[in-house]
Amino acid sequence: MAIYALGDLQPRIHPDAFVHPDATVIGDVTIGAFSSVWPSAVVRGDDGPITIGERTSVQDGVVLHTWVEHPTVIGSGVVIGHLAHIEGAHIADNVLIGSTSVLLRRASVGEWAMVGAGALVPPGKAVPAGALAVGIPCVIKEGAARREDIEDSVQSYLERVRLYKAALRRLD
Repeated sequence: MAIYALGDLQPRIHPDAFVHPDATVIGDVTIGAFSSVWPSAVVRGDDGPITIGERTSVQDGVVLHTWVEHPTVIGSGVVIGHLAHIEGAHIADNVLIGSTSVLLRRASVGEWAMVGAGALVPPGKAVPAGALAVGIPCVIKEGAARREDIEDSVQSYLERVRLYKAALRRLD
């Protein structure tokens, strides 16, 4: 796995977290217990800190970056779908971020909210708790997020972490 210090900035990865060997983690990054970072994901804390809570999955190809003025904060129990891009945003606990979505600096997503696949949450836009954000730029649908979808996705990746920690082996 590619885990890099950048000067004095060194990632802090909980021993119960899983970082796939083909993921990249650089600099001022904190990853909580039972969280996972999957193949081709890049978590680059060079311009400021990136914090990932517990039981959060950062799926294949996700890019997490930050700004000096705007750290990237990802809560616990969050699912970040494949190829999403999050930069300088704040995501509360128990959130689902859909595949290929983009969240830019100062964007925020409240607890139990969902950002639909392919959505763009522009700079400074807030997705309220329990809402669903869809489209480019996103349109907010209050109260439309489904908790069971978030909980099912979190549980699926917790089980996947156990499998990968126990059974993943390189064959070359």
